[in-house]
Parts: sequence; C-alpha cells; structure tokens
Amino acid sequence: MTSSRSQAIGYGALYYAFSVFLIPMARELRASGTQVAAALTLAVLTTALCAPLVGRRLDHHGGRALMSAGSVLATLAVLGWSQVTSLPQLYGVFVAIGAASAMVLYEPAFAVVVSWFDGDERGRANALLALTVVAGFASSVFLPLAGLLTEEYGWRRALLALAGLYGGTAIPLHALVLRGRPRTAAAPVEPTQRAALVRAAVRARPFWLLAAAFTAHGGAVATIAVLLVTYLVRLGHPPVFAATVAGLLGVLSVTGRLVSTGLRRRWPAAPVAATIFTLQGLGALLLPLAGATVPGAIGCVLLFGIGFGVGTITLPHLLAERYGTTAYAGLSGRIAMFSVTDKALAPLGATALAQAAGYGWVMGAVALVCAIAAFALLAYHRL
Repeated sequence: MTSSRSQAIGYGALYYAFSVFLIPMARELRASGTQVAAALTLAVLTTALCAPLVGRRLDHHGGRALMSAGSVLATLAVLGWSQVTSLPQLYGVFVAIGAASAMVLYEPAFAVVVSWFDGDERGRANALLALTVVAGFASSVFLPLAGLLTEEYGWRRALLALAGLYGGTAIPLHALVLRGRPRTAAAPVEPTQRAALVRAAVRARPFWLLAAAFTAHGGAVATIAVLLVTYLVRLGHPPVFAATVAGLLGVLSVTGRLVSTGLRRRWPAAPVAATIFTLQGLGALLLPLAGATVPGAIGCVLLFGIGFGVGTITLPHLLAERYGTTAYAGLSGRIAMFSVTDKALAPLGATALAQAAGYGWVMGAVALVCAIAAFALLAYHRL
C-alpha cells in the first residue's frame, strides 16, 4: 500500500501547487487568471470522463500496469507543463493531466486497497484510513514546498523539480511493489459476470442514492474550498486570518476521517456520515450569521471542516459492503464521473450565484446540498 499512498500524495499535491503557479503563469503567458485557471477545470472534467473506463480496466486487470502507466503519463505531463508557451499548449497538457489523474488518484488507489484486502474488512478500513490521513496533509507539505521552489527558481524549474520528485518515487513503486488482486481460493470472475453485476447495481435505487449523496457532498466541499477565503475577507477578516482559518480544513479532514472511522466501529457508516454532513450544513448556514466575529468564523469552519474528508473515506466502505470487491472499481468509476464533474462545476456556479445574489445565498445553497446528501444516505441505509 506504500505505492498507492505515495501516488495519492504526490500527484494530488500538484493540484495544490497550481494555486502557487497561477499568477506567474498568467503573467508569462500574457493571459488572465481565469483563462489559466480554466486549465484546471478542464483537467478535472477530463478525469470525470475517463473514470468509468479506468474503473472497468482496474476490475479486469488490477492496478499495477494502469497506475504505472498513469505515473509515467503524469510525469511527462508535468514536464510538458513546465515548457508551455501558450494557452492551447497549457490546455493540452492539462487534458493529459486529467487523464493521468483518473489513473492514479483516490478512486484507483481505493480500488487497489479494496481488492488487496478482499475479505479482510478491518484491514481494509485501516488501509483506507492510512491512505486518506497521510494524503490529507498534502496541502500542508506541498504548498510551502511549491512556494519556496517558485520563489527561488521560478515556476518552470519548480515544476521540473516536482516532476522529478514525483516520477522518481511513484513510477518505481508502482512498477515494482504494487500488485493486483491477491491470490485466493475463489474462482476468477469472468468479464461478462462482472459486467452483469455492474448493470444490476446501476439499475437499482441504492446505487443512485449513493451517487446522489456523494455527488452533492463533493460539490459542497469543492465550493467551500474555493470560496471560503474570499468570503471570510468579505466578512471583514484580514486576508492572513482568512487563509489561516481556511488552512484548518486540511487538518480537520484528517480529524474527520479518524472520528468517522472510530464511530463506524459502533454504528453503521451511512448514518454516521449523514450526521456529519448535517453538521457541515449547519456550519455553512451559520457562517453568514456568526462569521463576522473571530470565534464565529472559527466555529463555523470547525463544523464544516469536520466532514471535509469524510465522504472520501465513506464511499469505498459502503460500495464494498453492499456490492463486494468484484466490480468495485467499475461502480466507483461511474460515481466518480458524476461527483468529479460536480467538483469542477459547482464552484463556478457558486461564484456566479455570489455575484448575482451574494455569498449568503451561496452558504444557504451549500447547507441545502449537505442536507440532500444526508437525506440520500439515510434513505440508502433503510434499503
């Protein structure tokens, strides 16, 4: 599992680093910040489009070849990113980055973990927790690292260094360490049987309740992640305070995963996650009312942040619990197609709503979406 953990941390960190490179890239490419940021949206949408195909490939052939190839593609894409001289080149590179993301980030890493610990529910839970806890600190490590490299050497050389660091660790780990589905006494599943399992699942209500819950929650989390600093500044807080408070979300995502994993040992996972999603909605709803004060802002962020990473770790558990591991990656990929797309588009819609009606309405919409996610999980649990 070391290779999957390194993969999620190393490549996911490049997304965090994008914000560091945004201004110098825009200046050198003679483009607006919006034009440059559109590259990241394009990458996320590409990831969503590729997710179902990647899921099917993982179910049939395991993770070693796919994730090794994704590591190579990611390394080459980041090297290409360091050499772009125009917006079309930047967009082309980020299409490749989006495809590589579908091959190496959380969804495929979770599929490898679920397959690896087939039949060992406790081991699977611990491995998923370890993966998400360590990856949760990626922003804390790589944002400062990217900033230091950029300040010292410029954004192009910083990307070269990050590409070398990533490729030098992820490629050999995946090629030499990662293995596919462990050898068991069970007979191998034919592709037609696996496809039948997927078709049966997607025709039934439980799958779509899961898709609705985690798509809605992913959009809410993405919206807060993008707009929180701006909104706190608009509420009258200094930019340094706003950035510091927003930085708590990364730490709280780890805390939430630890708490939810502990609670899941006593209560079912779906009601636990639904309760946490409800608390998040309450935090968003209270932010316009109490966020102008320092204690109020911190309290609301704490309420929302406690569930920041809970969806990430709960979905693999629920999918494996209900559907087993045979077609896990295919089902996960189908949900990712919706949830990842929402993560890309929800902040854009929220920004438009904030400009048209104000940030208070955005926070109300986030609270409503969290409530929808909680309701969908409770409905799923009753089936």
